[in-house]
Amino acid sequence: MKSYTSLTGYLFISPFLFGFFLLTLYPALQSLYFSFTDYSLLEPASWVGMDNYKRMFTEDPNFSKSLGITFTYVIFAVPLKLLFALLVAIVLNKQIKGMSYYRTIMYLPSLIGGSIAVAVLWKNIFGAEGFISKLLALFGIENMSMVTNPETALSTLIILQAWQFGSAMIIFLAGLKQIPKELYEASAVDGASKVRQFFSVTLTMLSPVILFNLILGLIGSFQMFTQAFVITKGGPLKSTYMYALYLYEKAFGAFQMGYASALAWVLLLIIAAATAINFAISKYWVFYESEGGK
Repeated sequence: MKSYTSLTGYLFISPFLFGFFLLTLYPALQSLYFSFTDYSLLEPASWVGMDNYKRMFTEDPNFSKSLGITFTYVIFAVPLKLLFALLVAIVLNKQIKGMSYYRTIMYLPSLIGGSIAVAVLWKNIFGAEGFISKLLALFGIENMSMVTNPETALSTLIILQAWQFGSAMIIFLAGLKQIPKELYEASAVDGASKVRQFFSVTLTMLSPVILFNLILGLIGSFQMFTQAFVITKGGPLKSTYMYALYLYEKAFGAFQMGYASALAWVLLLIIAAATAINFAISKYWVFYESEGGK
């Protein structure tokens, strides 16, 4: 009977196991192997050892440039997105008529924000003939195209990322609803103002949710590709030359699949390191009620 139960369990999880081993683990291991080879997709791979990694760190200026731009994007986009998501979640955490419709409207940008159509729309809005350009013209700033200006192109991608705050907002909203009202009542009795309640109660109780959204935001931002590819194509003057875009061009533009695989594994290590650092320092600012606040 026990073996039959085990067989039934494996049968139910077989779709996941099939997907994990065949579509995730095997391609990942194959990519790791290719990172040590010279592979063009058109010819058999030839082993080159650490040459791809040596070239990456010592001979390739585009590697450091794209990595620096990506870090700049992450540093600004992730906090801005979390800030907007939290503020909107607080506003929507009210018991008023029609609130479910407002929440749906606020979530819509995240449903369509990663699509090609929205990227094209964003390019037109911030282009030379777009709404933003015409708005700036009213203040005497003529022919201002933010997507073709090296000083402002990256900021348009950051704004787009912040605009897609819906998923983080939903998670924040769920966290807000789990905060006991008694904590606010007790702090009000002690004379705490609304601002003090926000920092001492709301942010403290939401700290695990903030960490969760922060990790997801970091992972997604480091892999940002579609917006840069459609809106700016890495320009102007490579001011939006994101790491994932550079990786794509090496793999499918220059057919340097071995080198692209090495780039991918470096990106994986960077994301893993960023995640580990955030988990390591979380003990200083994340509050878990079940652990007595430690």
